[in-house]
Amino acid sequence: MIAALRRVLHLVRCAPAIAGFLWKATRGYRLRPWRSPYLRWRVETFSGQHAETVTAAGMWHLLWAEKRQFLRFLAWIGDLKQKRR
Repeated sequence: MIAALRRVLHLVRCAPAIAGFLWKATRGYRLRPWRSPYLRWRVETFSGQHAETVTAAGMWHLLWAEKRQFLRFLAWIGDLKQKRR
């Protein structure tokens, strides 16, 4: 219970950096992030699924299935940005 609370608090602390990363990663594709070439490339390198075949449903399914890994990645991004300050 305590460890889960610490993880949540850590994500809250990193929220501005997380939001900044997502804002930059979806530039030009904010309403359709599954069409972003950068995010397609990230999905391809993570899952092995070819970038051209990524669909909205496929991306959301992957995010839901790998939500812990995704949150850890976002927390890592937040840590990096906090350390740079």
